Amino acid sequence: MAEISKYLNWPKIVLASGSPRRKSLLQAVGADFKVVVPMVDEDGIEDLAPEAAVKQLAREKALEVRTRLSPAGRKRLIVAADTVVAYRHHVLGKPENGAGAVRMLKMLSGRWHQVYTGLCLISPLDGRIIIGYEVTKVKFRRLSAAYINNYVASGEPLDKAGAYGIQELGALIVEKVDGCYFNVVGLPLVKLDKMIRILGKNN
Repeated sequence: MAEISKYLNWPKIVLASGSPRRKSLLQAVGADFKVVVPMVDEDGIEDLAPEAAVKQLAREKALEVRTRLSPAGRKRLIVAADTVVAYRHHVLGKPENGAGAVRMLKMLSGRWHQVYTGLCLISPLDGRIIIGYEVTKVKFRRLSAAYINNYVASGEPLDKAGAYGIQELGALIVEKVDGCYFNVVGLPLVKLDKMIRILGKNN
């Protein structure tokens, strides 16, 4: 990991997220980071446009985590992210139960939808905040009722926006991806790298 990280040229990071998928992606590129799980209510975003929802929640997560950091912790770059699935410009959150997951998967079967991830970064040097988002189009294969029921029975869809995880069993229901794959997983790495470098140039 140390061998990888010397090429990354990123500052030390506080990841304001409890997502194991985001943690794994940062580990894969050799980032030096620690996790602080934000305590933010994510309800009430369904009426917002998807890009507005993810930017708002990412900002709230970053600011909430910052309030709990020690002075030493604030010397790290804070990175917060929020991901939602949208169909016809309406946000699809995590299903409330198995029946909700079945409804979502039936709605998305054979169709394109969008995955949005908002990013909020807070500079460790001067507290400046920059916010951005990435969007990726995803198409599901046509799913039979039996296939949907079996997938929901696995339990995987129940804690994921849009009722699927592309990096796990959900990979078998995704037919096409147009855009950043890692954005669908939950952390658009190229977008993050660009935003980190923008902060660095402006300091």
